[in-house]
Amino acid sequence: MAKKNVSYYVSAGLRGLGSLFVPKTPRGRVRQAVFLVLVLFVVAGSLTEPKYWDKAADWTKAKIGVSVPHFWNLPFRLGLDLQGGTHLVYVADMKDIPTGERDEAISGVRDVIERRVNAFGISEPLVQTNKSGEAWRVTVDLAGVKNISDAIKQIGETPILEFKEQGDGAPERALTPDEQKQMDVFNAAADKKADEVLTKARAAGADFAQLAKEYSDDAATKDKGGDLGFVDKEGPYAELVTKALDTGAKEGTVLRETVTTSEGHNIVKYNGRQESGQEIRAQHILICWKGIERCNQERTKEEAKALADNLKGRATAANFAALAKQNSDDAGSAAEGGDLNWFGKGAMVPAFETAAFALAKGGISDVVESPFGYHIILKTDERPLYQYGLARILVKTKSAADYLPAPSPWKNTQLSGKHLKKSVLEFNPNTGEPQVGIEFNDEGKTLFADITKRNVGKPVAIFLDGQPLSVPTVQEAILEGKAVITGKFSIVEAKTLVRRLNAGALPVPITLESQQTVGATLGQDSLDKSLYAGLMGFLIIAAFMLLYYRLPGVIAILALLLYTVLNLSLFKMIPVTLTLSGIAGVILSIGMAVDANVLIFERTKEELLRGRPLQSAIDEGFKRAWPSIRDSNLTTLISCTILFYTSSSLIKGFALTLGIGVLVSMFSAITVSRTLLRLVGGWGWLHSTVLYLPGLHRAPATAAAETPAKEA
Repeated sequence: MAKKNVSYYVSAGLRGLGSLFVPKTPRGRVRQAVFLVLVLFVVAGSLTEPKYWDKAADWTKAKIGVSVPHFWNLPFRLGLDLQGGTHLVYVADMKDIPTGERDEAISGVRDVIERRVNAFGISEPLVQTNKSGEAWRVTVDLAGVKNISDAIKQIGETPILEFKEQGDGAPERALTPDEQKQMDVFNAAADKKADEVLTKARAAGADFAQLAKEYSDDAATKDKGGDLGFVDKEGPYAELVTKALDTGAKEGTVLRETVTTSEGHNIVKYNGRQESGQEIRAQHILICWKGIERCNQERTKEEAKALADNLKGRATAANFAALAKQNSDDAGSAAEGGDLNWFGKGAMVPAFETAAFALAKGGISDVVESPFGYHIILKTDERPLYQYGLARILVKTKSAADYLPAPSPWKNTQLSGKHLKKSVLEFNPNTGEPQVGIEFNDEGKTLFADITKRNVGKPVAIFLDGQPLSVPTVQEAILEGKAVITGKFSIVEAKTLVRRLNAGALPVPITLESQQTVGATLGQDSLDKSLYAGLMGFLIIAAFMLLYYRLPGVIAILALLLYTVLNLSLFKMIPVTLTLSGIAGVILSIGMAVDANVLIFERTKEELLRGRPLQSAIDEGFKRAWPSIRDSNLTTLISCTILFYTSSSLIKGFALTLGIGVLVSMFSAITVSRTLLRLVGGWGWLHSTVLYLPGLHRAPATAAAETPAKEA
């Protein structure tokens, strides 16, 4: 027999992959389904416990050199009873709240507490309200919070509703004595350092660039020897240029004194100047016409042109200022005889600039048209522009701004929730959009009137618990103490805003009724016992299925393993907060996961006893079992839904985990078990009836005579 080469095995492998991804036979589709089940098991198992994937990835990189990323690592969320934390129960005082408004009021309290609880950064805090008789209670579970006094303090504070206007940029406070002392000490050291560096820089033969590298606090220039290049007189280094020119510094010398700016003390070296362009001084007469930009005249363009031509014919250097005062439409310069002062290129519109710079000193232009009208221009003077070469060593100092927080863009107006009488949901009569109406008490009415008078055209922000709820712009002064908050609200958002405003304005007093700290030791002990119970339940069920159902029992165990890892991976991904009641739901769902397999296997046994071939019995068993599985699981899901939406948090966790477990169990029984049974049903060596009908001493003739399906 000829020896097969490598290409044979490669082509065979490719044919195998092709048949897997594009199956051409029923048997090929079964193998494809089994492959997908294996992939799902690996992914769900790695998500549940990623350390095994990570170990394999590390081994692959170390031994083979192939880099495989570590798997996505998500933690399980543990509830209060497993993780430990704080359990608080508050009673709300509703005696001053009308009966019909109590539901809204308690919902507002819950919203406020949820915002405060979320400030802890807690994973899955649970805040619930319930009514028992005449008592309204708010229950707060803070998993992982051990400092109960901080939790009680923050939750119990009265909600703060504030109205703020734009700030003026002033610091919100003065320096503390400690901050002032720190600043003084730092600046004294900076003064001393600057004097020492100045002395070194002015010494004969001093290397300024090296000193800058050693001492300068300007990170952008110190490595360049402090060189700032050539800078404009009006630029960011204007103070340094001005000092150099005022002191008459010579090129290449260091100024005798430091130059103090907002950054700190500057030791400055003056490196001379270079010409960078030219600027001119000019006067002009502007004649505009109706419709042109910034023109208030009624004349036409033709009339404007005739007037400009007339003035051009009369204008001389001597009478130009008088003509400008009498005729120019440029209100900004007419009173000064049309004088525009000094300007460089880029300062004027192109047509004006081109004509002005082309003139000789003392020359008058022809009539020039620009977007503003017709101009007659007199060039009165010209001079070169210079840039100045500088290098510096910066010794930074500190100011109050280095210690104080940045000024808030908003400042308090003294109008707060205590002045709010009520807020209601309204609808815009023109657009039908929802909006929120607010009304103040007498004191608030006066404050609000003053605020709106001084902020017409400006925003006034509404803050609740330090967070902006709405930032409307004041259209006009509001004197009657009523206003409307508009925005792109949905009805739900508007209702929520109303509830939050009313909660801030009319907080329902709450009293701490009970408190309980759940220790981590108790939580861990409960978790360990729950996991042990789950493991024992799984093993007992697996043993029963194996002993009673034999080969189908093995299939059920494999499906149960996939069910378990898929269930746990979903708990991580959703995510589900696991509590003791939730784990009870998981354990119960394990038993229910097997229930579907039991129904399927019993129906399959009945079909085998009737004499059906194995594959036909498997298919018929699934068909007969499905209605019972569907109906029983559907009724369980309905019960879980009702429990989840109508019960307390203790039952919610149980209902949620049980419901997820039921859905996953239907998938594992109908899809996974069926796929695996079809796979082994095609293997002739597993057709022995004793593997499917335990307790019988002989096989039905038809079943025994079944011809094994040919392997694809």
